[in-house]
Amino acid sequence: MSSLLNKLEAIHSRWLEIGDLISQPDIIADMKRYVKLTKDYKDLQVVIDVYKDYKNVLSNIQNAKDILNNEKDEEFRTMAKEELTTLLERSEQLEQDIRLLLIPADPQDNKNAIVEIRAGTGGDEASIFAGDLFRMYTHYCESKNWKLDVVSATEGTIGGFKEIVFNVIGDGVYGLLKYESGVHRVQRVPQTEAQGRVHTSAASVVVLPEADEFDVVLNEKDIRKDTYCSSGPGGQSVNTTYSAIRLTHIPTGIVVAIQDEKSQIKNYEKALKILRTRIYEMEYQKYLDDISSKRKTMVSTGDRSAKIRTYNYPQNRVTDHRINLTMYNLTNFINGDIQDTIEALQVAENAERLKESMDI
Repeated sequence: MSSLLNKLEAIHSRWLEIGDLISQPDIIADMKRYVKLTKDYKDLQVVIDVYKDYKNVLSNIQNAKDILNNEKDEEFRTMAKEELTTLLERSEQLEQDIRLLLIPADPQDNKNAIVEIRAGTGGDEASIFAGDLFRMYTHYCESKNWKLDVVSATEGTIGGFKEIVFNVIGDGVYGLLKYESGVHRVQRVPQTEAQGRVHTSAASVVVLPEADEFDVVLNEKDIRKDTYCSSGPGGQSVNTTYSAIRLTHIPTGIVVAIQDEKSQIKNYEKALKILRTRIYEMEYQKYLDDISSKRKTMVSTGDRSAKIRTYNYPQNRVTDHRINLTMYNLTNFINGDIQDTIEALQVAENAERLKESMDI
């Protein structure tokens, strides 16, 4: 208990220090540092609130013990015993809550996300499945009141998407959607199958934390900008203005092309956002590799070749292979009811993170 209190008191001191820092003119003038400190202050506030509650409970426990040790009146002693039992249960619950709160959070969890869905093996059926996944995420985002903005899309021959990239904006988006990164496999009778045989197809999902201008500083002279006319299916010109944008980041060789909007300015803004995120991803991948080497079930690794989930239509079954979770609710699941699975993945990850931090 004393070790836990010592850690909480150190956090409280840091919280007070940050509160003082963010009111100083030189910190406010340094926007990058100010934004980070303000976020740190807000994140620590949750711990501070529980710490104050915990400290109050400990004080009340001591008061109840003092009454039991010194009070002769049996009625007072009975009341103190009942209160002590309740307070001890409360302190145990708070200690558990605190240990979870003190698990180092992924600093990316509060960010918006950029999601890429690509059809894999399975031809036209894979494209249709990629479209199903996009619809699933669309419904899920609607249930969370998140804004979904399509950045670019290449439609499949008979439906769905060969590739679709979209931005999701809201509170804690990446912290939830990151569990969707990996290969999704579907087993069903394709629309194109006349014999009624079950086929297996796949689509890959990549979820990236959206980088903002404070994460990646881009130098304009490092970016080559090309403009060209947008084209639609079959190569026909959509418009005669040079609204499509291709950005090439010369130091890394990363290329981003956007032709989704009719406005060159809007396409440029979208392309810049994607470029910044892809550059940021290179550093973020090192972080993912490091933590995935420490956790056996690491459910949010950047290993995009890993098969994470199977959707079996004949059995109305969804299986998440990372935590061996099988559900027979595919119809609801593919319509966006994925919150329970994401929460189960969070619990599995937190259990491993708690093991790492048991020295608290």
